[in-house]
Amino acid sequence: MLSRLQELRKEEETLLRVKAALHDQLNRLKVEELALQSMISAGEGDVTVSSAAVMEEHPNMDNEDAINQTELQLQMHTSQAEEEEEEEEEESDS
Repeated sequence: MLSRLQELRKEEETLLRVKAALHDQLNRLKVEELALQSMISAGEGDVTVSSAAVMEEHPNMDNEDAINQTELQLQMHTSQAEEEEEEEEEESDS
């Protein structure tokens, strides 16, 4: 029972991290959408947005490398949690 509770707590932590990462991604997408809408309403034909310009307007927005690094860390954490789960199950089966 105690090990199941620990597993659930680890899963909750992982889900909270995923939720935070998704929230950050949603905010970045909203910023990009607003920048594109602004460019369209300004009548500009070129809709390419330089990431530096968007970053200056919204300094809290992460760059793609940081996003990829966060995803990698979440994947590693998830795989480590799964390995620990398997080890605990093997120990409890013994």
